[in-house]
Amino acid sequence: MATMIVPNSIAFQLSANSLFFLLLIIFCSSCKTTFAFQGTKSKSFHHILHLNSLLQSAACNSSTQGLHHQKSSLQVVHKHGPCSPLHLDRAKTPPTHAETFFQDEGRVRYIQSRLANKSGSKADVKVTDVANLPAKDGRVVGSGNYIVTVGIGTPKKQLSLIFDTGSDITWTQCEPCLGFCYHQRDAKFDPSVSSTYSNVSCNSVQCSSLLSATGYLPLCSLSTCVYRIQYGDSSFSTGFFAKERLTLTPFDVFDNFLFGCGQNNQGLFGGAAGLLGLGRDQLSLPSQTARKYNKIFSYCLPSSSSSIGFLTLGKRRRYGSKSVKFTPLSTSIQDSSFYGVDITGISVGGKRLSISASVFTTAGAIIDSGTVITRLPPDAYAALRSEFRQRMRRYRMGRELSILDTCYDFSKYKSVNIPKISFFFRGGVKLTIPLVGTLYVANVSQVCLAFAANSDASDIAIFGNTQQKTLQVIYDGAGGRVGFGTKGCY
Repeated sequence: MATMIVPNSIAFQLSANSLFFLLLIIFCSSCKTTFAFQGTKSKSFHHILHLNSLLQSAACNSSTQGLHHQKSSLQVVHKHGPCSPLHLDRAKTPPTHAETFFQDEGRVRYIQSRLANKSGSKADVKVTDVANLPAKDGRVVGSGNYIVTVGIGTPKKQLSLIFDTGSDITWTQCEPCLGFCYHQRDAKFDPSVSSTYSNVSCNSVQCSSLLSATGYLPLCSLSTCVYRIQYGDSSFSTGFFAKERLTLTPFDVFDNFLFGCGQNNQGLFGGAAGLLGLGRDQLSLPSQTARKYNKIFSYCLPSSSSSIGFLTLGKRRRYGSKSVKFTPLSTSIQDSSFYGVDITGISVGGKRLSISASVFTTAGAIIDSGTVITRLPPDAYAALRSEFRQRMRRYRMGRELSILDTCYDFSKYKSVNIPKISFFFRGGVKLTIPLVGTLYVANVSQVCLAFAANSDASDIAIFGNTQQKTLQVIYDGAGGRVGFGTKGCY
């Protein structure tokens, strides 16, 4: 029989309608559908997941909330979804869930080794010519990436690039590919047909700035500056460092934008033409366009691969809204590329978990658009998992899914109650994770808690892109803060 919890602080009388609903719950105690009263404490700390909502649409839902009201906005789509321009590329098949997590682990290891300054995290490739860099198979950028389409050159060539807050330099594959180019959906950029292309010289200040942006000293080929960047597990791009016209929207055109014209590239980039760097270094897109945008940008990652989000450069009107909460960028992250945040706590179902403050401060944390699953310190994840399992004990556990060890079989239910998970950040910011960011759905019989533990307490925590879905995430580089707003897109 269903149990009704009555607050002991008040006495009340049941109205006719209340009695009707009470009897309905009692006699439907074996029903699979969840009933909840509006305004009850239980509902405010739980999401209601309707199982029919787990069915992914094969068609693109092109209605994007808020996108068309902002001039400096680009559409954001998942690179493997039906909204992606790469979707019709029959030469590429979407990765399996296991492949997704394998690639995600590669990215996490790279970020953590880079931030920990571990030896061997950046192997030096000793070459003297761009065409001779070795081609190696790499798995690092991650399969949970999102792409935007920008214009490069004159006349403008539209290219689909992965956007990444953990990278600085923007690059694309270029003809004639003196070394190797992986398969991409768009035709490769040909600098010889652009009237605004020019190479950067070896002895220029811009060439010297590549060291901080890529972690590698630039090379020189016939007085032309050569960039090289290796993301981890041997995934890399190298080529000529150049200036070109960048067209984001008809209202946002930038001449002499510094970018990499890749002549030798290898890695699992999912058919994208390259990468758009949104990090904090002076060569990143926010820094190069700072005179117009003041290092401010925001994005909303869509709820599913069949929906569309946005990437907006500059300040939006909603930034002043009370619904947007800002936390200061962390001073504990020394790497100039990443956006550090200070996590101060976690709650599950309204209950603040008992986690020592030192658990989060030992290694610190970053927010990252390219990491799929949020990684937490082992003690923090253990507390989160324990409380989540306790509140989900009525439901049948399902098979584990790679790095996800808390999964459920919902095949016999029409709807279920999912406890809300909230993160607390420095500055008194409380962020309740949307339902779509709480769970990773393989199928109705394998719905998993979308968090994982780091292997060591000293490893950096990473707030990943699954937890960011449908949120408006605001990066204010000049103001030294990151903001979160709810219901940024669908």
